[in-house]
Amino acid sequence: MENFDVLVVGGGASGYFAAITAAQTRPDCRVLLVERGPQPLSKVRISGGGRCNVTHSCFEPRALSTRYPRGARALLSAFSRFQPSDTVQWFESRGVKLKTEPDGRMFPTTDRSESIIECLEREAVASGVQVRVRCGAEELRALSGGGWEVLLSGVRGGTVQANRILIATGGWRDGTLASMLKMLGHDIIAPVPSLFTFHINDGWVRELSGLAVAKAEVGIQGITLREKGPVLFTHWGLSGPAILRLSAWGARELQERDYHFPLRVRWCGEHSEQQVLEIFQEMRLQHPGKAVTNTPLFALPSRLWERLVASAGVFGEERWNRLTKQAALGLADKLLRTELQVTGKSMHKDEFVTCGGVSLRQVDFKTMESRVCPGLHFAGEVLDLDGITGGFNFQAAWTTGWLAGQAMARGTAA
Repeated sequence: MENFDVLVVGGGASGYFAAITAAQTRPDCRVLLVERGPQPLSKVRISGGGRCNVTHSCFEPRALSTRYPRGARALLSAFSRFQPSDTVQWFESRGVKLKTEPDGRMFPTTDRSESIIECLEREAVASGVQVRVRCGAEELRALSGGGWEVLLSGVRGGTVQANRILIATGGWRDGTLASMLKMLGHDIIAPVPSLFTFHINDGWVRELSGLAVAKAEVGIQGITLREKGPVLFTHWGLSGPAILRLSAWGARELQERDYHFPLRVRWCGEHSEQQVLEIFQEMRLQHPGKAVTNTPLFALPSRLWERLVASAGVFGEERWNRLTKQAALGLADKLLRTELQVTGKSMHKDEFVTCGGVSLRQVDFKTMESRVCPGLHFAGEVLDLDGITGGFNFQAAWTTGWLAGQAMARGTAA
């Protein structure tokens, strides 16, 4: 029977980072990482459209923790020990430079996720981490004298023993792992999707597929949630950072509504109704002869502006100097309070994020060790924590993986 100091179950970002950290913290630490799928780091490979949004340039732990709808309090102390500046330093010290985009997202300067994958795989090899793919953990059994016995499946399966185990399997897809962890005494918060786009059946929305509004505000009636930022029209409805953030904060409420709910959109940024009407008056005075339809305001795409103008009852070649007070109020209302009915959601099948997982009350965030089962650790999205879009989920993976790796190496020291 093979024996290891550390067994990492899950070959994603948190699992790889933990395995490398354990091996580099104590060079004689025997580390095995198993990944059920055919290829590790698959989510890293496709994230950010293949560019990999490694982290976010929010370097203050308290501010950073507010980007997590679930897990903010627990992560606050964790980020005081390993945060985005540490992530940047870790990768750059290993030859992978990162750059910051205007919205704070950070990517490798190569704009290739392979740069991150190659770095992690190179470090794993150099540190002596064994990696096995198509190999999953089927059973976990705590040994009376300490340590664990694990039944592995796949072509390199069989039974192994390990002093410490890390569960880093990512988002929840089935109940197998949940059943094992429940049998060991853990509470599992039922997982539901987070970070998804909205289905909207209105034909005019789908006709505008491909358009983007840089400064919109979206909210859900009946829930006190609002998000500002870019909104993207798609062939199925609406997407973009503002929509994704709204879906993250409202994940459980929206699931309870079966993803059917009224959405309100403000297309004109932070302008108030009074400001919008004043801008209309300026157009009457400065461009009286111009057609309202042909003069989009608030940096809106012309096709969206035309649709909003028509929906307000302003048609044809109606000029600004002929725009009635009633029509102006109607157009302002459309700009400030467009109402759309959401009828479902869409998620990328490989890039999905869930909220839910192992209860954070049962995990010590100094070591990521279970408070229920000594020697069992957790990292990443298998926990009931998740962040909004922008590199925050990866940062939680790096942080929890690093903490777990350090603790497991120290815990197995002779």
